[in-house]
Amino acid sequence: MNTSMLFVDFIRISWPFILSLGSLLLLLYTAAHILLNKHDTRSATGWLGLVWFAPVIGICLYWLLGVNRIKRRAKARLATRQVIPLPQKNLAVQPQHVANLFNKDQNGLAMLCHLTDKVTGEPLMEGNKINPLINGDQAFPLMLESITQALHSISLCTYIFDDDSWGNKFRSALKKAKERGVDVKILIDGVGARYSLPPMVWKLRRDGIPVVCFMQPVLPWRFHYFNLRNHRKLLIIDGKIGFTGGMNIREGHYLSDTPKSPIQDLHFHIEGPVVAELQKAFAEDWSFSTGEKLTGKKWFPDLHPVGNGVARGISDGPDEDFDTLRLVILGALASAQKSIKIVSPYFLPDEELITGLCTASLRGIDVNILLPREPNLKMIKWASDAGLERLLESGCTLHVSNPPFDHSKIMLVDQAWVLLGSANWDTRSLKLNFEFNVECYDLELAHSIQTIFAEKLHASHPVSLQEVKSKKLPIQLRNKFFRLFLPYL
Repeated sequence: MNTSMLFVDFIRISWPFILSLGSLLLLLYTAAHILLNKHDTRSATGWLGLVWFAPVIGICLYWLLGVNRIKRRAKARLATRQVIPLPQKNLAVQPQHVANLFNKDQNGLAMLCHLTDKVTGEPLMEGNKINPLINGDQAFPLMLESITQALHSISLCTYIFDDDSWGNKFRSALKKAKERGVDVKILIDGVGARYSLPPMVWKLRRDGIPVVCFMQPVLPWRFHYFNLRNHRKLLIIDGKIGFTGGMNIREGHYLSDTPKSPIQDLHFHIEGPVVAELQKAFAEDWSFSTGEKLTGKKWFPDLHPVGNGVARGISDGPDEDFDTLRLVILGALASAQKSIKIVSPYFLPDEELITGLCTASLRGIDVNILLPREPNLKMIKWASDAGLERLLESGCTLHVSNPPFDHSKIMLVDQAWVLLGSANWDTRSLKLNFEFNVECYDLELAHSIQTIFAEKLHASHPVSLQEVKSKKLPIQLRNKFFRLFLPYL
């Protein structure tokens, strides 16, 4: 018997042992990777349990969804990361001077500002004007008008850009801008681009507009729950006018058209030095996706004061900005002295955020949370409901808004500090996605948000502790079961 036949016989006899040994080594390697890279104990425990008790499914899911691939890619690009100029230093406000902007009932904001300064490393800029835009009815016409008036550059980053009536209005305006010589750059998330068929990306490319899909997954076609998504919503015109908030480009936001799936939302029109922070976030994402660096006055012009708002951009994502926004929110909960108001479409705070909310309420802070009664994702609603009892027991006030679905994302502290942007109160936004928010020390803006919140509250329904506790046992079990998937939702 020759050597090759002996080898074949050896493989035929030994393959079960080789396969078992390989599977064991892969399981041990995956477990070691989880222990070394998952700093959140609950997340590590959940992944270890899944990998150990369901090895085939668990290992596949972990390497598909649980690994921060982009962090490695970001480190590889760190040496060539674009250095972006910031607004004039004379417009930067030192954290210790923030207390001078408000009265004694709001001096906790100076401590919050100091924390945010350390966490983000970005300057707090004065001289900004920030106006809220309610629904697409106010936001879309102004955004289109700004695109029409653009002279040099347009930067657009969005999670969803639908091929619908309003999506095509934006497409037409962007095409005309390019034809008159404006430098247009569009970045659409690779998963969000698939929300409509055919994707708007195809039409934009046919129009000759530079458009890139951010980390587009190959399979499956209609799977919307991949991690590491670019959830930012940014539109910057000539580097001077910015729009950001929670609004995607889709007809559902324009309620006057009575769309089939209406969506309430808030967006914000921004002028002043902080617009450079919006442009910086876009430029870094564009450089990451294309390797092209955006420099010069076309993208980063000199910016001058146009209002009284003090603001700072906060980029957050699973890279060098990891956990930034969550730390800012925890700081805001600890710094509040009178009131905390929250509007969020997806409310799945982790244990630390729940403890922060409960602690704030127990020390006498008026904590008021507004959530949609009928969200568009049932599993998230069920998991969210399972965590409400503890908040209500601690004295937090909870309301649910009537349809249409409210996609707004705002936080107001002591009627003086506003957090606005793209992030939800869930693990996906605070740890897995790329988000952009703005913190604002602005009494005028805070007054506008207070008015909007009051109007939303007037049209909502209060939720009592008894109402939550009286739900039928099967519903409670269902909600608690889906709560177990909190790290993955």
